[in-house]
Amino acid sequence: MTAPGIRAGGNTGNAEDAENLDVEEVLALVNDGNRRIPGSQGPAPTAQRGAHGASRKPDAHHRSTPWPEARTIAERAGRAAARSAHRTPVSVPLDASLGLTLAAPLAALTDLPSFDTSAMDGWAVAGPGPWDVRDEGVLAGHAQPEPLTDGEAVRIATGARIPADTTAVLRSEHGRTDDKGRLHATREVQHGQDIRPRGQECRSGDQLLAVGTLVTPAVLGLAAAAGYDTLTAVPRPRVDVLVLGDELLTEGLPHDGLIRDALGPMLPPWLRALGAEVTVVRRLSDDAKALHKAVTTSDADLIVTTGGTAAGPVDHVHPTLSRIGAELLVDGVKVRPGHPMLLARTKDHQHLVGLPGNPLAAVSGLLTLAEPLLRTLGARPAPEPYTLPLQEAAPGHPYDTRLIPVVLRGDRAMPLHYNGPAMLRGIAAADALAVVPPGGARPGQEAELLDLPWATAGIGVCFT
Repeated sequence: MTAPGIRAGGNTGNAEDAENLDVEEVLALVNDGNRRIPGSQGPAPTAQRGAHGASRKPDAHHRSTPWPEARTIAERAGRAAARSAHRTPVSVPLDASLGLTLAAPLAALTDLPSFDTSAMDGWAVAGPGPWDVRDEGVLAGHAQPEPLTDGEAVRIATGARIPADTTAVLRSEHGRTDDKGRLHATREVQHGQDIRPRGQECRSGDQLLAVGTLVTPAVLGLAAAAGYDTLTAVPRPRVDVLVLGDELLTEGLPHDGLIRDALGPMLPPWLRALGAEVTVVRRLSDDAKALHKAVTTSDADLIVTTGGTAAGPVDHVHPTLSRIGAELLVDGVKVRPGHPMLLARTKDHQHLVGLPGNPLAAVSGLLTLAEPLLRTLGARPAPEPYTLPLQEAAPGHPYDTRLIPVVLRGDRAMPLHYNGPAMLRGIAAADALAVVPPGGARPGQEAELLDLPWATAGIGVCFT
């Protein structure tokens, strides 16, 4: 399913077709940046197919994947899927381009500005003063005005075309008229002052932005100023969300052993903030047949499931993956919360991320497995890793990485309470997640941070 207004191929007012690249080539250009996954510790082992179809690690007993390695595997899976799917760039209207990655250079279609313009309200003057002032002024958006002669001035608005033979623009606050209506300057006039000459910002054909640039609000403004109606970009990866569980309510208060579904409202906008197009949000009961049908009929790039990743009597994700012969790339991660998350290749160009059912554990899985995969599919640049010292001690797990919500206070990160696997109170107030190594972190210890998309004041928030 393609977003309205998006079409393959041509681009009104875009760069030369010969300069357009396919998605694989764009991925190659941003490849170095996308390898910079925080905490990455080198290549991951290749998964092997097990006796029942779904692949597992080569050891006889299940062994969870270290957290940094899991993120590396997810990124690599996204890159392989982009290659196998042969995804082609799309031509997208400007108002639908926010958060996409340019698949063609943004080249100037005209000089900017395209004519000499006034940088200020005031008078266009010719020669030395004082000047006789024309009765009719010059406004922005109007045709080329008549040339000026020496000793002549005309009222002019910001952005208006400069008359031929103009010496300078005299600002309104720097001029006065005498009792005969003649204009005098109250300070020295410099030749060319307050005139934006044609081509001051760029000349036609100049490259303004390179392939691989993330489309921010400022990029949209530049593209519009340069005359673009559409941008050639990497398409958004398509995601189907399957919310599993008999115990979930969609409205009202929890009662009689039933609880409100927190992930159904939370995941779609979060996935959009990570650059995805959410094509389906479907709630399923704990029914193996229903899950099998939903997975096998999906044509999305990524399927995200919630719950059912453990080994309980109604946990159907693993049996379904085994039944369809999926390849398990990550089967459990050494991270708390979120340990029972998984990543599987269901088709050459399709993956499934199984999130735990507890809300904060699901967030952990989203940022561990879905974020690197979606970022790579969308050819988005990897965020630069950074650390801050912790304001307080952060207890850790003896063997696993721990992700805890924090707020940023100046140059420090303050751990938040209410950070249990089933809790959202902490993450709802957080700016980031701190990566706490096994054993915990002491006060003042530097901790790696994972920004939340809406807390970075960046491009991540694409909720529509």
